[in-house]
Amino acid sequence: MTRPARARIDLQALAHNFSVARSAARDSRIMAVVKADAYGHGLVAVARALGRADAFAVASLEEAIQLREAGIKQDVVLLEGVFDPDELEVAIKHQLQLVVHNMEQVSWLEKFRSGASVCLWLKVDTGMHRLGFSPADAPAVWQRLQRLPYVKNNGLRWMSHLACADEFDNPANGRQLARFTEVIEHTQTPQGTAAEASLANSAALLTRPDMRLDWVRPGIMLYGASPMMPAHEADAGLRAVMTLESRLIAVHQRRKGEAIGYGQIWECPEDMPVGIVAIGYGDGYPRHAPSGTPVLVNGKTAPLVGRVSMDMICVDLRNQPAAQTGDSVVLWGEGNPAETVARYAETISYELFCGVTSRIPRCYYEN
Repeated sequence: MTRPARARIDLQALAHNFSVARSAARDSRIMAVVKADAYGHGLVAVARALGRADAFAVASLEEAIQLREAGIKQDVVLLEGVFDPDELEVAIKHQLQLVVHNMEQVSWLEKFRSGASVCLWLKVDTGMHRLGFSPADAPAVWQRLQRLPYVKNNGLRWMSHLACADEFDNPANGRQLARFTEVIEHTQTPQGTAAEASLANSAALLTRPDMRLDWVRPGIMLYGASPMMPAHEADAGLRAVMTLESRLIAVHQRRKGEAIGYGQIWECPEDMPVGIVAIGYGDGYPRHAPSGTPVLVNGKTAPLVGRVSMDMICVDLRNQPAAQTGDSVVLWGEGNPAETVARYAETISYELFCGVTSRIPRCYYEN
């Protein structure tokens, strides 16, 4: 590794965050959300480290197959189902569970023939208004899916998704729960037991015990970032899993009035040291991060100055006059929460994690 930028992935922190989810939802099974390359943390490595998860959730057949080819045996759920009827045979071959959210998928399933036992999740649109059947239409779809000969035993389940769970007291949450409960409370499996259901994402898992139901679906909390809006944040004891780091590759003494970087949008207010860090938007650091966005140099805050370049950023070293080339820099992670950086950049931690590009090596450790 020649360039110093890298993402350290703390698998022990990942296991800790999973334990937080398990402690909060002791009576529920856990479907760990690992879509989008496990939010940029590395799909296979994360799935292997989460060996206690009951299932994994992904967004595409390609992600699911990658898990199967890596030897992952847990249930794998396609959160958007299949996108084409030709994908059904592949999905069944790899023993994948399918979310069903539109009538085209229902039609494909009714025409499909299989001797295998298949598990389906019927998605209800309780207020997100993105994917799923309306509460009025869902019971009839349930009956159609239950008649499929390859849907056996506990092979048909319910799912919905919350729109405002990051604000635990938002009244929309209660309305969605009520709609979901009204739809599912009268459905049973062929054995006469209540059908399993899943509603809670990370935020609801931590703040709404009434929404945990049979399955919970933690995503962002597994990676150590708060799932709550800033005004609703509480210390859940989560630990940062990804630390994006690099090093100073130059330190320059600049004169008062000298402008820094593209567009010359930031001028030195006095004679001062400016550090150059080997990281940029080509690595996934947000180009729109403004001057003042905190980074850590040798564990101390050093604000970003000037525009983010493709491969470099510049930082104000006035409070660290001894900093020198080779010193360590943390862009987010240990000591500098991704949520803080995200607020400066007017985005969310999800986007920061998912945006880290492939040229950044992921380095996994457990200490």
